[in-house]
Amino acid sequence: MFHRRDASNGGIGRRSRRWGGLWLAVLCGLAGCAVGPDYRRPSVPVPAQWRSPAEGTGSLADLDWWQVFQDPVLQDLIRTALEENTDLRITVARVTEARARLGITRSAEFPQVDGQASYTNQRFSENSFPLNALPPDARVNPETGLYQTNLDLSFELDLWGRLRRATEAARADLLATEENRRTVVTTLIADVAQTYFDL
Repeated sequence: MFHRRDASNGGIGRRSRRWGGLWLAVLCGLAGCAVGPDYRRPSVPVPAQWRSPAEGTGSLADLDWWQVFQDPVLQDLIRTALEENTDLRITVARVTEARARLGITRSAEFPQVDGQASYTNQRFSENSFPLNALPPDARVNPETGLYQTNLDLSFELDLWGRLRRATEAARADLLATEENRRTVVTTLIADVAQTYFDL
């Protein structure tokens, strides 16, 4: 009698361990699907205005600042450097690539429609099977046409925010790439102007 009770207690213990392991696996799976809060840019205290307020609309940073020197030779050199520099071309290509990648990543948030259509025309020889097995008075068209269309519609519900986060990351990459392009342009112009002034 005691032996039977021990066996039943052992079965209950194994069953409870099995359910405990199942619940632990479910909780771990749900924890892996959790998405953190939306990214918010930290607030950075900035002064209300520059030490020297800009006159009129815009500022010197918004203008082609190398034109301030009124030197046509320097302006021509800078123009040539901007047109012929391979690093700048690569940077512009990377901006275009990042913009295209953002469009591709963002398109995953919308329904995807895929359609295909095909037409196949086939003609059988009258001397081949099965046409040669038919009686001579049978009227069968040896030519057949097959039309086929296919339309697929798919949409992924973004329950956990995976697609939104991917779009945010691609947009941040695009902004970073555009800032890199501006940095390359500014550095290139500054180097050409500095070398020109040194010469």
